[in-house]
Amino acid sequence: MSAVRVLLLTLVLMALQARRGHAACVEVDSDTEAVANEGFKLGCISCKMRGEVPATATVDWYFKGTDGEEFVHIYTHQGEVDEIDDERFVGRLKWNGSKNTDDLQDGSIFITNVTYNDTGTYRCSFSRVLTFINVLTFTNYKFETNITKFITINVVPRLTRGLASILSEVMMYVTIVGLQLWLVVEMIYCYRKIAAAGEEALRESAAEYLAIASESKDNCAGVEVAE
Repeated sequence: MSAVRVLLLTLVLMALQARRGHAACVEVDSDTEAVANEGFKLGCISCKMRGEVPATATVDWYFKGTDGEEFVHIYTHQGEVDEIDDERFVGRLKWNGSKNTDDLQDGSIFITNVTYNDTGTYRCSFSRVLTFINVLTFTNYKFETNITKFITINVVPRLTRGLASILSEVMMYVTIVGLQLWLVVEMIYCYRKIAAAGEEALRESAAEYLAIASESKDNCAGVEVAE
């Protein structure tokens, strides 16, 4: 087998391995401002520290209203089974996290038709069981971890823009205008530099032409005297 064929085979195998790979997990914070009478995604992501270790997970959600004293269990997702335990959320909660897997890393849920009574603090809990394999004895042992995250939601009549968003947009426009001005200045500078170089070249060409003409004239005069 030639070296080219070996290289092509290696590239194909690498491509197949890449297709079987999973996308990287990134823990992104949930939004905290919901609009009344609209849908809202409660984000909750818990990435595994060891992606190659198989695991199963259960996600539980709890809710404490603004006038509540303790958290109340409202939702459970395990495998492909969903269970809503609070009548306030019956028919309004949908699973919006990892699909077609028991190895849950995205435990997000979606609330339809948000009301002002949904204002409060939500608790998202991951109960994950990791399965490790002892390569020497070929035995498995399990290790359980629990991750908890809190999200405080405020329900508003309409979505408002935060100060950070406004400042970032202003800075973006200022940067764009600044870059355009800098580009104009650079163009003017380059034009003047090219124009000056052209004038200098013209002067040098004219001087060279006059010198050649003067030398030719002197040679012609010498020839006439000789004759």
